[in-house]
Amino acid sequence: MNSKYLTDTERELFVLFSKAIHTNPFTSERREIDCKISKLPAASSDKTILNKVTRLAAKQVNKLQQPNRAKDTALSSKADRELIRNVYLFHQFHSCSGLLDKHILAQSKEKNKLLPLPEADSILLTLNQLGFSRVESLHYFALFFQMRRAYFFIQRNLVGVSPAMKRLRAQLWNNIFTHDIDRYATVLWERMEDFSTLLLGDTGTGKSLAAAAIGRSCFIPFHQKEKCFQENFATIFISRNLSQYSEQLIESELFGHKKGSFTGAIQSHQGIFTLCSPHGAIFLDEIGDATIPIQIKLLQVLQERIFSPVGSQEERRFSGRVIAATNRPLNEMRKQGIFRNDFYFRLCSDKITIPSLQKRIMEDPRELELLVDFLLTRITGQANDELSDEILQIILRENRTDYPWHGNVRELEQCIRQILLNNRCFDKDTNKQNIPATNQNIINTETLNLTELTSEYCHLLYKRHLTYQAVARITGLDRRTVKRYLDMKDLNKQLE
Repeated sequence: MNSKYLTDTERELFVLFSKAIHTNPFTSERREIDCKISKLPAASSDKTILNKVTRLAAKQVNKLQQPNRAKDTALSSKADRELIRNVYLFHQFHSCSGLLDKHILAQSKEKNKLLPLPEADSILLTLNQLGFSRVESLHYFALFFQMRRAYFFIQRNLVGVSPAMKRLRAQLWNNIFTHDIDRYATVLWERMEDFSTLLLGDTGTGKSLAAAAIGRSCFIPFHQKEKCFQENFATIFISRNLSQYSEQLIESELFGHKKGSFTGAIQSHQGIFTLCSPHGAIFLDEIGDATIPIQIKLLQVLQERIFSPVGSQEERRFSGRVIAATNRPLNEMRKQGIFRNDFYFRLCSDKITIPSLQKRIMEDPRELELLVDFLLTRITGQANDELSDEILQIILRENRTDYPWHGNVRELEQCIRQILLNNRCFDKDTNKQNIPATNQNIINTETLNLTELTSEYCHLLYKRHLTYQAVARITGLDRRTVKRYLDMKDLNKQLE
């Protein structure tokens, strides 16, 4: 009976569900698993595949909860019981995702108070009915919230279709949950303070956005009696740019100071290491500008987790995570002795490089149009395809396609603002275009079906004209359909 509680077909499907819930959602591996579960073609949209997968999970949970099956759960093997639990968790996570997403949006706007989540009672009750203890239910519900926050901030703020951006999103997820989320959920969820992160990259690439995605996605317990999470994720992330302060002011800003500890210290001041929540993170931007004395004091915090305010002997404990960033050449600075080796190695439990905009566009020309859409929406507060296409045409008219974008995404954002103000952006000496010639040999009509042929043709047109609107006008397709065909071409490349 034990070995036959799950049929072979069920067991094979449940193994896939278990792999899905433990696999980084920003990897091609996760998409392949979802395709196997749904049995849908790889060209299907992410939304279509996920909807099919979640419906299948709900169907399996309903079958397992039938009286003739539920009473025998305890008789199943340990391995089967673990598979069943994973299917339950997968189903419950996706069932409450919409609710958690709404809560994230609402709490993001309300920074001064914790918003209640009364619907949590029904979710916790369901988990309990599925066999999870009260402690387990609270733990997994908090984990669900953490996963939705991480996905929200990574997916929403670090947009891009280039391979470099896809790798970055996957790296950030692993930075939060490690490569093994099961181990994280059971062992490491309250020990991530020991894992410092170093973000590298040129000015304007988005290091602060990457840091915020990590810092706002820490684990926050749920307080069932108060019906709310114990901390506000909108305030647990504290950011400071070290290049803005003198050495004395940096020390006070980081560690605080005691009244009268130096001239001008007319009252005591709490530094960010005191203010940071145990469930939060501190972002130290421009860490390459920190002097040796500051590096030594920061090293002590990272190693011993203790610090003292300026002018005080009182020792205080810091329990949050540290994220640091710089655009300076740390390896060269270490050779010159202006950046300590021990401090460097204590900072980089994880080292993540943010790609330049030039690299992103070289890897996939669609990156420029996608970012114009994204940045314009952020500037104006609403999406506007027509205005976005107009701005992109001006950029392409005034700019070479191989323009280096030394200021990266920040320069592109300012360029959009200049166009909105003056209807132009670049200097006249950049008015050379370098549109790639059409390559008629990339389409082999003897091996492609109609869908693949259309996808190849759209890709060819996009390489030449560099906008969705231009491809839509030439092909007679609407803009969204063009984007779907281009995404299909990109997906096929990944699966090759």
